[in-house]
Amino acid sequence: MFPLASAEVSDTTDLLLNSSLNFSYGNDYEDEICEKDDVVKFGSLVTPVFFSVVIALSVTGNILVLVILALYESLKSLTNIFILNLAISDLVFTVGLPFWVYYHVRGWLLPEILCKIVNFVFYTGFYSSILCLTSMTIYRYMVVVCPLTDRCRPKLSTGIFLSFLMWTISIAGAMPSLLQTSITEIHLTDGHSAGCEYSSEWWKNASTYQQNLFFVFAFAVMAFCYIQILQKIRRTRSRTKSRAVRLVFCIVTVFFVGWVPYNVVIFLRVLVPTLPKISEDCDQSKELDYAFYVCRLVAFSHCCLNPVLYVFVGVKFRSHLKSILQKGFKRESPVEEQQVKTQNFISQGSMY
Repeated sequence: MFPLASAEVSDTTDLLLNSSLNFSYGNDYEDEICEKDDVVKFGSLVTPVFFSVVIALSVTGNILVLVILALYESLKSLTNIFILNLAISDLVFTVGLPFWVYYHVRGWLLPEILCKIVNFVFYTGFYSSILCLTSMTIYRYMVVVCPLTDRCRPKLSTGIFLSFLMWTISIAGAMPSLLQTSITEIHLTDGHSAGCEYSSEWWKNASTYQQNLFFVFAFAVMAFCYIQILQKIRRTRSRTKSRAVRLVFCIVTVFFVGWVPYNVVIFLRVLVPTLPKISEDCDQSKELDYAFYVCRLVAFSHCCLNPVLYVFVGVKFRSHLKSILQKGFKRESPVEEQQVKTQNFISQGSMY
């Protein structure tokens, strides 16, 4: 969880050295001989700058996705409902990042309830993203590999039910972080400071294992679906199906490329303290800390990448974005407006 730093620089440095700046899963290194000033400086310089850029891109991009869905697309399409949920999930995840930036700049000086909420938001955003991507993949599998008849096509009510189910599971998975975190005392060489951690080591480790298992299960389901999809497309050589799969495939690939290293690192941070010979090695401890910083930066940046993929991969999204930009710089004539409305009506469907 968020380790809470005091206002004084010396206390902040000591706190970060002891807590290793772990947002959600930290293992505290208590070896006083192992100096980690360089690790702390790396995190305190890189993290605020990087996350500030991610926040700006995520808020702008995902709000733009919501605007395009509202103005140009039909939410009767199940894929568009998934894209809507994914954009909301990314925004939910982004809500916690300003607090993360604030922590690195000033130290955590806010109440315990905000620490609980920020960690709860982190987990909710993570789980909802995975569930949404898994649902998109399964639906794409059903469309390509097991085509449905018109009577069996998913309806709007199906999309609403699936959305409700995804968010319910995500909130349930994130609930332990809200209920089991509390203000804890971190003992330092020069005194003590406050931290926001799970109430016990068991809950801390359980949260890591839960995220790892959730991630591995989703990865297995998506891998199976895409292997079947690619085999089907190869046999039929359908360009239409290939285009329809490409966007979802890119979104899922980018998500997993970003989150796989992070999940491996947080698992190692739980595993290493149980291995005395490795846990006592200061160099390996530092290497693991650096790996954690880098993998966390990559993983947390996923919330701003989906809109970028829509622009480069989604032809219709790119067309809608172009229309919005044109309207922003010039007013269209009534004839042009009618042409755009006619084109949008004809092309209603998923945002590919």
